[in-house]
Amino acid sequence: MKSRSLSTVDPFIGCEPTDLHPSTGLAATWWSPKPQIGNTHPGATYPMGMVSACAYSGAYPTGYGRFDLSTEGVPPEIHPTQTASGFTHFQQSGTGAIRKYYNYFRVTPMMDPIDGLGRAWELLDERAAPGWYAATLDNGIQCELTVGPKSAIHRYTFPRTKDARIAIDFSHGGLTIPYSRTYPLRANLEVLDTHAAAGQVTVEGVPLAVHIECLSDGWRPQLWYDHRRMPGSSRLEFSAIRPTTMRPFGVLWTGPLDVTASVEIRIGFSLRGADSAKANLDADVPRERESFEIRRSRTEEAWTEHLDKIHVEAPTRERQTVFDTAVYHSLIKPAIMQSESPWWPNPGPFAFDICTMWDIYRTQLPLLIVLAPKKAADLASALITICEEEGNFPIGYRMARGADRFSRQGSALAHTFLAAVNQAGLPGVDWELALTLMATDLRRTYGEEFLRFGRAEPITHTLDLAFGHWCTAHVARQVGDNALAESLAKRAGGWRNAFDADGRLLRASTFYEGTRWNYSFRLLHDMAGRIEMAGGDGPFVDLLDAFFGFGAEPERQPGVGPDADELVRGYELGRFQGMNNEPDMDAPWAYTYAGRPDRTAEVVHGIVTNQFRATRGGLPGNDDSGGLSSWYVWAALGLFPVVGQDVFLLNAPAHEHARISTGAQDLTIDTVGYRAPEPDQPPQFVTGVTLEGRKVDRAWLSGDEFRRGGQLVVTLGDKPGDWGTQIRPPSYPT
Repeated sequence: MKSRSLSTVDPFIGCEPTDLHPSTGLAATWWSPKPQIGNTHPGATYPMGMVSACAYSGAYPTGYGRFDLSTEGVPPEIHPTQTASGFTHFQQSGTGAIRKYYNYFRVTPMMDPIDGLGRAWELLDERAAPGWYAATLDNGIQCELTVGPKSAIHRYTFPRTKDARIAIDFSHGGLTIPYSRTYPLRANLEVLDTHAAAGQVTVEGVPLAVHIECLSDGWRPQLWYDHRRMPGSSRLEFSAIRPTTMRPFGVLWTGPLDVTASVEIRIGFSLRGADSAKANLDADVPRERESFEIRRSRTEEAWTEHLDKIHVEAPTRERQTVFDTAVYHSLIKPAIMQSESPWWPNPGPFAFDICTMWDIYRTQLPLLIVLAPKKAADLASALITICEEEGNFPIGYRMARGADRFSRQGSALAHTFLAAVNQAGLPGVDWELALTLMATDLRRTYGEEFLRFGRAEPITHTLDLAFGHWCTAHVARQVGDNALAESLAKRAGGWRNAFDADGRLLRASTFYEGTRWNYSFRLLHDMAGRIEMAGGDGPFVDLLDAFFGFGAEPERQPGVGPDADELVRGYELGRFQGMNNEPDMDAPWAYTYAGRPDRTAEVVHGIVTNQFRATRGGLPGNDDSGGLSSWYVWAALGLFPVVGQDVFLLNAPAHEHARISTGAQDLTIDTVGYRAPEPDQPPQFVTGVTLEGRKVDRAWLSGDEFRRGGQLVVTLGDKPGDWGTQIRPPSYPT
């Protein structure tokens, strides 16, 4: 029997443009300039696995769907219906302009001649669940996909026909929209025997190998090139491929079907050669003629294990689906696996699709530390190895070779994650090596300017680097290097150099996907100093009120193809972007540091009730590898992790009861006086909290309290009281 959390996950949430209920109240004043679509896909995935598999239309940015590239507003439609020219592997999850679109090894079931490869069929009766995707092509072929950690199985059921074939295109990659196609540089493929083929393509610098099997009776493989079969040939090899002269190539399985039957194609993947791909397939999939259901069941078990670590009792089925799907989306990426690096020979954790730290470091990575601590420790070790081997901690890291690591987005974000892993006490990380690399990395790229002048441009990097020094100082103390810790802590005070002389907002600068308003209220390690710089609690709260639109008129959101004047006008508002973008994801909790948790409650209520829905258009913006979904998970629990500081801020939960596995004992969150949140109703406020029967007057828990678990009881009321107004969350002056 499936767990309830599995049955209430809807992988289609976020696949289409934002389609939410009309915003009400405070939420109607926010302005959302970035793409109004979740950019998710419903394909088969494994928790933080290497492989995904989904229907392929060539649309932006996952290869699934109906829409074109969009960097602002509503994306334009390029397909009137859901279509597919086959089924591909390695999709991004919720990203935007990531520039690496994968979709390798397109598998196409056909009843047409092979020269028709590339045509699209309409998708009918689409269905999906964690680890499984199914649809029927309009030619009657029923298609199902499931995956393991490093493998995929395709199952196709053909109508009665004598011309069934399955073509696997080794040369395929990227999207069909302009400038988004991917071409292999080198390739080799070989028919091994009557049931198996193997090969490798080097694509975007990565040697991606496969081992493919089809054990169905009567089905045999042969090679094809340029849409023509190659009978009698058992091997193809290309030492150099150019996009201008490339012709598609791959393996074709054929098997006449006199009766309706199902055919399974099993594929193992590796970045370390075809033999490793075969070993991965053997480890993931039993060598049986009908292994699809076995693999699907094992993947469901893996998803159940992860999803059942957190549970809420939502007031409606829709809200249950929103929450459970948010947890699911939070655990798809990054891809974390053992001993798969194609670039260094040593065994150990390897990770890709860290897309990107800027999107996920505040919310998704802290959730990963809680729900999948072994994977979080592996990710930490992988980042350390990347820095050791390649010279820098990355901001983003994909399955592609090259230095395109999103350094414009931020600095020292890996330091924040590593500090959080250290604070959680996760085993298996070489902290002495980590500290050496963290300290050295602070001197690279924007860090050199920060060390010379006390600040770096763009000015947001000054905040990043100051906090990176603070986080590295924490690790230095844990390792026992107090002299280094003291030196680093002094530079952590450099955050002050990022602000104007009046202390209200950041200095004028260039800002990545936002304005200085969007970056001026991030949760620093010295929030007491930040509030004092702004003039104290009152002036700081006034700034926040203006930013969040208290008393403002409703705003009209950008539509399809907004022009420059519309965007300039919107940015000049200096307004909260809702959950449409990342820069101000933590800003609602800045009120808590000024003794106004009631204001946090109002803002979070507006987001939770207005901006998430159990529909294909149920996300307010790009999910960004789970960064957006994990924000919802934390907010709906009534918690928010202050990453790198080992503090969890408290707020009104969106559910009457919740449970989260935080360590040896679960943390349960129960409420008194709970009323189901509604967008057209005022929020509830926390009026009292107890933890294991002890009164908690403050609006935060320490990391130790959180991980120790127990029963947290939150009393709610329709009016705010004194709770959380006197004892402020920790600040760390430097």
